[in-house]
Amino acid sequence: MSTSVFNRRWAALLLEALSRHGVRHVCIAPGSRSTPLTLAAAAHRSFICHTHFDERGLGHLALGLAKATGEPVAVIVTSGTAAANLYPALIEAGLTGERLVFLTADRPPELINCGANQAIRQTGLYASHPSLNIDLPRPSPDIPARWLVSTVDSAMAHLLHGALHINCPFAEPLYGGDEQQHEAWSAALGDWWQGTQPWLREADPHQVLQEPDWLFWQQKRGVVIAGRMSAEDGVRLAAWAATLGWPLISDALSQTGQPLPCADLWLAQPRARALLENAQLVVQFGSSLTGKRLLQWQEHCQPEEYWLIDSLPGRLDPAHHRGRRIRAAVNEWLDLHPAQTGLPWSGDLAALAQETFEATSEYLANRFGEAQLAHRLPTLLPENGQLFLGNSLIVRLIDALAQLPAGYPVFSNRGASGIDGLISTAAGVQRATAKPTLAVVGDLSALYDLNALALLRQCSAPMVLIVVNNNGGQIFSLLPTPAWERQRFYCMPQNVDFSHAAAMFQLNYACPENWDRLQQAVEQGWRHCGTTLIELQVPPSDGAETLQHLVQQWAVN
Repeated sequence: MSTSVFNRRWAALLLEALSRHGVRHVCIAPGSRSTPLTLAAAAHRSFICHTHFDERGLGHLALGLAKATGEPVAVIVTSGTAAANLYPALIEAGLTGERLVFLTADRPPELINCGANQAIRQTGLYASHPSLNIDLPRPSPDIPARWLVSTVDSAMAHLLHGALHINCPFAEPLYGGDEQQHEAWSAALGDWWQGTQPWLREADPHQVLQEPDWLFWQQKRGVVIAGRMSAEDGVRLAAWAATLGWPLISDALSQTGQPLPCADLWLAQPRARALLENAQLVVQFGSSLTGKRLLQWQEHCQPEEYWLIDSLPGRLDPAHHRGRRIRAAVNEWLDLHPAQTGLPWSGDLAALAQETFEATSEYLANRFGEAQLAHRLPTLLPENGQLFLGNSLIVRLIDALAQLPAGYPVFSNRGASGIDGLISTAAGVQRATAKPTLAVVGDLSALYDLNALALLRQCSAPMVLIVVNNNGGQIFSLLPTPAWERQRFYCMPQNVDFSHAAAMFQLNYACPENWDRLQQAVEQGWRHCGTTLIELQVPPSDGAETLQHLVQQWAVN
C-alpha cells in the first residue's frame, strides 16, 4: 500500500507546484489511473474543480476558462484514448495562446507495448503541438522532491503560450494505505509548504523595445488592421488609430467597436481599394482575421512596410510581407509608441463604411434569418455580459454585417477554426467570469459538441445559446463546391431540431419564428438564472446567398 500513498504525495506536490504559478481551475474527467491526481486536486484548498465525462469537451472547457481568466488551467485525465481526446483543444491553445497544463495519467513503462489494458504510447502523443513536454518517471522516494518541484517550476516559467503536457505514470495500487507514510519525502522541502512562491524562480528575458524610427513612420499614411485582442486593448487601439488619423479595419474579435463597419462588404468596392492603395505603412495588431475581402486586401496590399504585432511567436502573416514581425502585447507596444495627432488621409472611407452599414440595415430590415441575426446581434447582448462566437458561416456573417460595441468582450476559437468543442469552450468562458453570456453557433457545431449541454446545466449567471439551424454546413455554399455533390458531401443536412436535446439536458428552449419573438426569448433568457437554448430555424442557403448578394452589390457600386 506504500505505493498508493507515495503516488498521492507525488501528485500533491505536482499540483501544489502548479498552484504557485497561478493555476486555480482544474478540469477533471473520471478515471482510475488518474486517481492520485484527482484526489490531490480535490484536497487542494486553492483549486476550483470542474468535471465532465467527455474528455474532448473537458479540454475545450479548460480552453474557455483560460481564455476568460488569462490564467493557466490544468486538465486531469486517465490513460489511453482519454488523453488523445484532448488533442483538438491543445492544438487550438497552441494557435491562440491560452495556457493549458495537461496532466495525463499513464501506465508504468512495464505495461506499455505488451497488451496491457488501456495502455497506449503516450510519450510524445501530441507531437510538436505542445509548447513544452515533461515525461515524468514512475514516482519513487529515491527521486528528491526538489527535483519534481523545480522541474515543474522551470516548465511553467517558460509556458508563455500554448500547452504543457505532463505525462504521469502511476503503478498500482492506486487506493488505500497509511496516509502518514513517506512524510519525510515531502518534508524535505521545509518551510516552502507554508509559502506561496515557486521553489525555483526563473525570469523571462523577453523585452519589448521601441521602434527607433517610429517618429518617422507615424508621419506617413498608415492603415491599422485589428485582429483578435482583449477588450481593453481594442478600445485603446481604436483611440490610438483615431489620434493618428489612420483608418482602422477591424475584425469582429478585435473589440474596437469597428469604426469602419461592414469592411467585408465595402472592401469589395474598387473605390475603397484605390483609397487604401495610398497607404505607406500597414500595422496589424493581432492575428486570425475572419473577413474574406480583408484577407484578400491584406494579401495583395504593397505598402513600404508591413508590421505585425502580436504576443504569440511565429510569423502569423500568410502573405509574407516585407516589414517587421514584432512579438509584443498590444498594450506594451502602444505604451512605447504614443500617437501624435494627425489629420485623416483616407478621404471618404468613413462615409463609405457608414453608407454600407445603413444600406445593409435597410436591406435586412424585413428579412428574418441568420443574416438579420448577425446584423442585429448587438441589440441582443446582455448588459455587463460577454459574447461567444462559433465558427463557419455565422462568424463570417457577424464580421461582415454587424458593428459590435467597443470594449464588449468577445471570445471564439479562431485559431484552428474548427467546429469541435465550441459549446464546451463557451461554458468555460461563462464559468470563469460568472457573467451573462450569449453564445451563437451553427447546427453542425452544436451536434458535434452536444455532450457539452450537460455543462450548461451549471451556470452561475444567465446564458443564452442560439443555435442557427440552417440544416448543414452552409459555409460551403460560399465556396465553388460542385453543386451536384454539395448537399451529400459538404453541407450534410441532418434534418434535426434541438428541442429534444434541450429537454434531455433540462434546458429552457425556444424556437422563435420572427425577430420580435426572438427578442422576447432572449430577454426572457436574461431573466432566468440558467441556460436557454434558442433554435433559429432558417432556410438552408439564405444566409450565404444574402452575403453573396450584398458583396456583389457593393462590388459594382
